[in-house]
Parts: sequence; C-alpha cells; structure tokens
Amino acid sequence: MDVNVKAVLFDLDGTLLDTAPDMANAANCVLADYGLSPLNERQIKANTSYGARGLLRAGFGNQIEGKDLDALRQSFLHYYANNICTTTQLYPGVVTLLDGLDAMGVPWGIVTNKPGFLTEMLLPYFPRLLSTGTLVCADTLSKAKPHPEPLLHAAMELGIDNQACLYIGDIEGDIIAANAANMISAVAAWGYIGSEHKPLEWDSDLVFNKPEEILSLF
Repeated sequence: MDVNVKAVLFDLDGTLLDTAPDMANAANCVLADYGLSPLNERQIKANTSYGARGLLRAGFGNQIEGKDLDALRQSFLHYYANNICTTTQLYPGVVTLLDGLDAMGVPWGIVTNKPGFLTEMLLPYFPRLLSTGTLVCADTLSKAKPHPEPLLHAAMELGIDNQACLYIGDIEGDIIAANAANMISAVAAWGYIGSEHKPLEWDSDLVFNKPEEILSLF
C-alpha cells in the first residue's frame, strides 16, 4: 500500500508496553478475593487490551452476572496501582522504532484507553515514552476509543492532518477508531491478539509483525 505518513500514533498496552503480567496479577487478586481461579495464559493474552473489564469478565465468566462491575473495577485499579510496574516492559524493537522516528523528525504520540492517573504513574518507569508529542488517555476527553475523537485530538496536538497520521493498535477497536478518524490504520500483530481474534478481518490498512517494520514507511 502506498501511504504518505507524517506522524505515528500508538496504542499503549499491547503495542508499546507489555503490561499483561501486571494487569493479570491485579485481576487475579480480585478473583482470589471471590475464591475464583486465576486467569490462564489464553485469557490473559486475549483480554489484556480490553482492560480491567475485559480481564474480569474473562475471569468471572457467568459468575459476573449480578456483580457490581464498577466495584470490581475499582478493586482491580487498587491492586494494579499498587503494583503497576513489577514486570511491565517495552516490547523489543520499540526503542529502535522511536529512535528512528525521532532521527527522521517524524512526530509520534500515544492514544490509550488506560485511565490518565494510571498512565501518568506508569510512563515515568519508561523515560523513552515521556518524549511523546501528545498523550491522550481514556478520560482526557468525554469520548474514548473506539470513538475517533481521541485520535483526532492527538493529531491536532501534533499539528498533523489526520489523514497523514498512522494509528497502530492491537485490538479491533483501535482499527475502528483509526478508520473513523480517516487515519491510516495498522495492526500491531506482536500485541495481545488471542487465538479467537481475526486481525486480518479488521479492515486495517496495514499489519506489522515487529515495531521496527513501521520505519519502512519513511
């Protein structure tokens, strides 16, 4: 595909950072409070990018019926905030990618559905991410992904036309948001894509298997 990319916007969990072990640990703490078994690897991979609700729904299964999901989420957030970066790490190739973008003068930013207070707690552990040109979190605006507004806001902050922005993420909602924002959409195939997901059916413009491959666009 012939594209003219002038800026790159990234999802965070499952795209720049492998947060799955720490998020799964928080979910498992909530499950343990209810006497339930911990999440298995398949559940973790398939649901981490859907945040607290995705992980908890997977863990509780049918027992989620009748539960106060907001209260469960608050419990998850408590556990996660207290152990937000025990094993979280940058994906291999991310630093190479960001260094390459900076060397070429290509602006980049982060648009995530992670709550702002958690994102602000987590990013200082990864100084390379603190040079992001824009940071839009789940609660920065009144809308979150898959609504296009967060992506359009990020493009505006970077001063780049939305049609010249690439947005890359690892769940279908990211692709829906990018397409709705008239951006170039791409799947981060190295992220949390479960066996039941079908990323080739997500109507994305591009699929990348490694972060460094994005540099081929420039």
